Amino acid sequence: MEMLRSAAKKVVGTKQVTRALKAGTAMRAYVANDADTFIFQQVIRAAEEAGVPCVRVATMKELGMVCGVEVSAAAAAVLR
Repeated sequence: MEMLRSAAKKVVGTKQVTRALKAGTAMRAYVANDADTFIFQQVIRAAEEAGVPCVRVATMKELGMVCGVEVSAAAAAVLR
């Protein structure tokens, strides 16, 4: 989580994370355990296909706070 907090380049949100994974620009993905099941599986699958480690975070609220946004976040990624 500290890597995500201090990262200079990161994306927040399911669409941006899956786009970064498919483009090969993400080096680590994060997904909240309490995210919608479809979204959770979508991010996990995209990370596996890209060969990128995917870290599970307890809640969307916690992930949003770590990313520095004022709303909950289902997914986030650190970019290369």
